[in-house]
Amino acid sequence: MNYREALAWLYATQRFGIKLGLENIERLLVVLSVVEGRAPRDRSSMSRGNGEASASRSSALQLRSRSSKVIHVAGTNGKGSVCAMIDTIARAADHRTGLFTSPHLISFRERVRVNGEMISENDVAGGLTEIRALIGDWDPHPTFFEITTGLALQHFQKTRCEILVLETGMGGRLDATNAIQSSVSVITPIDFDHEKWLGHSIVEIAKEKAGIIKPRTPVVSAPQRPEAEAIIRQRAKGCDAPLQFVNDPWTKTKIALHGEHQKMNAAVAIAALQAAGMTASDYTIARGLESVEWAARFQIWDERVVIDGAHNPASARILAQTWREEFGNERATILLAILRDKNVAAIVEALRPIASQIVLLQIRSERALPPNELAQVISAITPSLPYSTTPSVAEAISAAQRTSERVLITGSLHFAGEALAFLRGEPNALEECTQ
Repeated sequence: MNYREALAWLYATQRFGIKLGLENIERLLVVLSVVEGRAPRDRSSMSRGNGEASASRSSALQLRSRSSKVIHVAGTNGKGSVCAMIDTIARAADHRTGLFTSPHLISFRERVRVNGEMISENDVAGGLTEIRALIGDWDPHPTFFEITTGLALQHFQKTRCEILVLETGMGGRLDATNAIQSSVSVITPIDFDHEKWLGHSIVEIAKEKAGIIKPRTPVVSAPQRPEAEAIIRQRAKGCDAPLQFVNDPWTKTKIALHGEHQKMNAAVAIAALQAAGMTASDYTIARGLESVEWAARFQIWDERVVIDGAHNPASARILAQTWREEFGNERATILLAILRDKNVAAIVEALRPIASQIVLLQIRSERALPPNELAQVISAITPSLPYSTTPSVAEAISAAQRTSERVLITGSLHFAGEALAFLRGEPNALEECTQ
């Protein structure tokens, strides 16, 4: 398969949906020769909420390259920023890094990077062709995310990465990235998101996130809600895992990413590298943090357009706070699109104080809430806030840029990616495998 054929095949596997569990990914990593062998699996531990059974798991799969350090990051918000900071600081310290994140914004290749460079189209095509041949008759068939995780870890092995930074896709305990033995487990702030899969309370969600904690493996955590902190402490104690809560933000050097909250993310990233055994001077840390880039995280595109992928209530509140830090009492024309499985009302409520008007539009995602339904939510929460609808991302951005106000593009990473593609004049993620 060439690159576009390979992506078309991979996207077709989305019909298998989301299947949380580790048996398939473990099998895939074994046949790809990424790991040394198969870890024992107790099927009774696979059901959600059976935290005690999961905690008793004796080992995860060990990478064949035992010299590689694996930093595994879970949490609700800030995972991507922390991963990006770990990666840039490690590279500033002359380490060869592999970075695996999700979702991508414009190109699938964003998910897999070595030393900051996206995986090549040829390596995607070759890796997916090999995986397709290996799993053709598997039942159950591996999911999109399991296949992508396998592709990434095989690529990191082939390119001899020293430090692997793995961001969980969803949750942690049963996420495909959790099949690998880590050198340190990192947990960013836990809040509400993906409740359908992870639970409807902070305690339930925290149990899933804390599932990345492994026996006798260091744990670094951002400050947490009391109920989440209690779960993390309980899990770490049960695994005899050294636990560090990072309470002081990093203030010694500048950070390229906007927002006061990024100072805490930076402190967590630095603590994670230290827990993994990497030492770095303040000068090296400064070089990394001053060069870090993470698209659609309060990304100031130009003097009037800001793009932020906030897609849950907590991240929307942080976005509003960062907006005030940057622009004071100035309000925004907000271009808004939200996926239907999110807490739409809470997101709108968080953004309301910084909005002068809202423009609703249809994005290219089947999961997106239609503009007319989103309008009903806005009318119920804040009847006096003006809103309008427009049929496309291109028309919405073009019209908003003609106003005198700053423009904020937000509500979904899918939307952020589509908007970035338009602004850059590039094919978006859905067009990538068809052109």
